[in-house]
Amino acid sequence: MSLSRLSVALLLSLGSTIAVAAEPVPLPDGYRLQHYRAPTPAKLPGATVLDSQTLQALIAIHHPLLLDVMAANRVPDAAGGSRWVPATPRRDLPGSVWLPNVGYGELEPAIEQYFRRQLERLSGGDLDRPLVFYCLRDCWMSWNAARRALSYGYRAVYWYPDGSDGWQEAGLPLVDAVPAPL
Repeated sequence: MSLSRLSVALLLSLGSTIAVAAEPVPLPDGYRLQHYRAPTPAKLPGATVLDSQTLQALIAIHHPLLLDVMAANRVPDAAGGSRWVPATPRRDLPGSVWLPNVGYGELEPAIEQYFRRQLERLSGGDLDRPLVFYCLRDCWMSWNAARRALSYGYRAVYWYPDGSDGWQEAGLPLVDAVPAPL
């Protein structure tokens, strides 16, 4: 095979690889239940999908609640309850509240109560208060949590799929995060 034919064949094979990689991720029927660190869909029905620039504008104008839903370990505490013990330090968008584990596909009752209680407290019971859910890029936790907030009746739900990764890549600041207590 001549060099030019080899080059064309290589380019064609790369093109098909790129096309496969760029195929949209289908919307699931329900919540994502496993493999949370994987490519996510481009949309979430009922929610508005944000990029970094649009999120900056939303923050400046509407002051939404920024909700990080990255998972963390939970361990028993001396009082008979439990507390969060993050496996690694977490950095958030400034002004965020970290609500660990609320983005799993199936929530244990204590975590679902925690999520509902925190949303009620943080929004002041206002179902129209803008809520922005994020995690990391290619993380289904934020998609699941935003979908769940919609199911609770919240109407101004936003999803930032690039998460703290995208925020940092845009040259925007991150701050040390501490999970909201159980």
